[in-house]
Amino acid sequence: MAIQNNFSDKKELQIFVVEDDLWYGELLVHHITLNPDNKVKKFESAAQLLEALSSSTPDVITLDYSLPDMKGDELLKKVRSISADISVIVISGQEDIATALNLLREGAYDYFVKNDQTRERVWNAINKIRESVALKQEVQHLREQIGHQYEIQHLLIGNCEVMQKVYALIVRAAATTINVSITGETGTGKELAAKAIHFNSQRSRKPFVAVNMSSIPRELIESELFGHEKGAFTGAVSSRMGKFEEANGGTLFLDEIADLDVSLQVKLLRVLQEREVVRVGGNAVISVDVRIIVATHKILSDEVQSGNFARIFFIAYWDFLY
Repeated sequence: MAIQNNFSDKKELQIFVVEDDLWYGELLVHHITLNPDNKVKKFESAAQLLEALSSSTPDVITLDYSLPDMKGDELLKKVRSISADISVIVISGQEDIATALNLLREGAYDYFVKNDQTRERVWNAINKIRESVALKQEVQHLREQIGHQYEIQHLLIGNCEVMQKVYALIVRAAATTINVSITGETGTGKELAAKAIHFNSQRSRKPFVAVNMSSIPRELIESELFGHEKGAFTGAVSSRMGKFEEANGGTLFLDEIADLDVSLQVKLLRVLQEREVVRVGGNAVISVDVRIIVATHKILSDEVQSGNFARIFFIAYWDFLY
């Protein structure tokens, strides 16, 4: 068996090995620690593992399915309830496809049967997990960098009284979870203000998704926002999530909201009230947690008076004037 010694990523990976067969456990630990950046702790029972998880969270757990005090499927559920971020590799002495499928459905990273290739398969799986952890860290780092770009004091130029009021409103909005409406002429920086609110809020580590409502054909807006299932309409060759699902946990910025058709405003309002979407052509209800920031160059109160904008939709917002 050939092992590549290419450890370019020096980030330590915390690994718990759970195995009641002492000889096999030591063999697995020895093999995993051939990479010095793999820091391994070994446990012989479910009880020992759960006690350790009360004080520390590893990146990876290799889990013997048949432990003396708990079966692997039950222990996997307990581990997942403690942290969904732990990658759990289940190792079993018996090949059982039904058990393997059930474990994978319950969130196991992979399932291996004990044989001569198991150590190499575990080794390869851990290397893939290492790459995934590094990628997540890079994404988080980039999000933090983006967030710094939108720190309020670096974002908008001007120290006059009007701009100070704008800064104060952004700070107030960022400190809340309320939906926000931004009004201003084209080119005045409405999206910058929206990003400042998002990246200075508790949702800053989650996605910021921007949609220009005026640039999407009317017949495609519902699909764009809520997603669609395969075959929902001509050209829907595969299922696709909408912007609400993309922005889950974060902020959805709807620019030029006044251009949205009144019938679609009602559907959008329902999503805001119920916090759930149904894809076009589908029946499944998908829960979403999204903060909405809308923007327009029009005066929404005037649009309401003229019948172009639904009053009930308008009053759902705190009017953030910019």
